[in-house]
Amino acid sequence: MEQSKSASDKLAERKARLLDLHKKRQEARTDNHQEVVAEDARKKLPKNWEARKRQAEWLLADDKAREDAQAAGKDYERLKLLEVSGIDAERIEKKKKRKDNPDLGFSTYEAQTARQYSRLVKGMPSRDMEKYEKQKAALGEAFYGGAHTTLHALTKDTPSAINAMVKDLDQQIERRKKYSRRRIYNDDADVDFINERNSKFNKKLDRFYGEHTAEIKQNLERGTAI
Repeated sequence: MEQSKSASDKLAERKARLLDLHKKRQEARTDNHQEVVAEDARKKLPKNWEARKRQAEWLLADDKAREDAQAAGKDYERLKLLEVSGIDAERIEKKKKRKDNPDLGFSTYEAQTARQYSRLVKGMPSRDMEKYEKQKAALGEAFYGGAHTTLHALTKDTPSAINAMVKDLDQQIERRKKYSRRRIYNDDADVDFINERNSKFNKKLDRFYGEHTAEIKQNLERGTAI
């Protein structure tokens, strides 16, 4: 009787284990199906969806923090600055400078000429209207220039203007030495390289094989690769 009862208990235990395995298999199948559906939905999203989502969440949190500070009668901008470290403040300042005055390097001769013209105009001193009127009266019609106007014998450069030109030329020479094949570096970009040579190699790989390996790279980053 005891042996018969023991055998029945074993059979019941096996049935329970089998039922549990069936249940787990069904749960795994459901989870895999949900992951496939989610993966397909993620593929249909724009490439910058994650960045846009993080930005939207940050904006909502920032608006709420601003409202809370105003309700408490505090200066929100001052509170934000108190939470920024020195390293982050320096990085933000550098990013702001690049945005306000981006150094795009050499693109075309026309763009380079326009950049140099803008730089020279910004460096010009304020206009001396008294000197302007005297020069205008002295030169007469030649002041406005024309197809047959020669100002070489009519005007004379001051020593200060000559020194300023020489100083500017020296600065241009020094800048050319530093800007040789200079490129913009984005601090916010993903770092997938260990040095400059490896960075160039990765860019070449991405150019030729990026569209074929994009899904594998995304799976590795999410930790869902098989």
